[in-house]
Amino acid sequence: MALSVKLAAVAAAAVFASNSAFAEGYPDRSITMVVPFSAGGPTDTVGRLIAEKMSADLGQQIIVENVGGAGGTLGAGQVAGAEADGYTILLHHIGMATSATLYRNLAYKPLEAFEYVGLVTEVPMTLVARKDFEPTDLAGLITYVKENAETITMANAGIGAASHLCGMLFMQAVDAPIVTVPYKGTGPAMTELLGGQIDIMCDQTTNTAEQIKGGTIKAYAVTSSARLDIFPDLPTVAEGGLPGMEVSIWHGIYAPKGTPAEATDRLATALQNALADPDIAAKFAELGTKPSPAADATPAALKAKLESEIARWQPVIEKAGVYAD
Repeated sequence: MALSVKLAAVAAAAVFASNSAFAEGYPDRSITMVVPFSAGGPTDTVGRLIAEKMSADLGQQIIVENVGGAGGTLGAGQVAGAEADGYTILLHHIGMATSATLYRNLAYKPLEAFEYVGLVTEVPMTLVARKDFEPTDLAGLITYVKENAETITMANAGIGAASHLCGMLFMQAVDAPIVTVPYKGTGPAMTELLGGQIDIMCDQTTNTAEQIKGGTIKAYAVTSSARLDIFPDLPTVAEGGLPGMEVSIWHGIYAPKGTPAEATDRLATALQNALADPDIAAKFAELGTKPSPAADATPAALKAKLESEIARWQPVIEKAGVYAD
């Protein structure tokens, strides 16, 4: 009996020593941040901005790797199957929650396949159109869409993309089935909108802000609960008559299941320090968003957010009857 107690004590001490050594030495090499969407898109922009600041805090470079495809599930699946050593992480948006319903044969379970680091930001969406589209305000757009739904085209960046999700909400809000046109990424979708080949789109301010400011596209509303500082004259969807369409595209950082808490805690600290940097606040402001507060840049807050968002989006997707498989 005494021998068993001694062996257990030795084992516990060994684990404690190993964890302590890991904590002290982590990270001792570069970290890969997988962004499950194409380079140059809105999520990639957020990822690269935060990776740069976190790298400075960690003393090791975070290398962004774009693994696009299947609404973000290819990149997420890659991280889910990666070694749980703290050197592979994932920056994903709201698609982490919606994929649980959109993909009925998903190879991993979003709530079970990852450890959590923290929330990064919640980016509002903008309802926009080609610059010469007929309606002049949101009320006029709603009326026009209801009367001409079969002839209007709405772009998105593919099933599961932020623009696709926002588009579903818009169609439900106006109760009109618009012809949707999916593209392989936000870039091509915006190009078609700019060229006038597509009528409308709903996308993140990180992708639309500069085009709206430049007058190359027409903006009708933001999907946030309050107007944005960068667009004080642009009404919210609620002000324009669509109170049920409020949505933000939140971003969070994850690690493979089994990643040591010492690693996720260190990453969370680096994230919190990065989000507190005035430079990040300024750059995010230019994109129409804000850094998440320190209380949200934690593993617990991200886990709670994912759970609540899966519950929110499941009935929306099931009602639309649109699945990715």
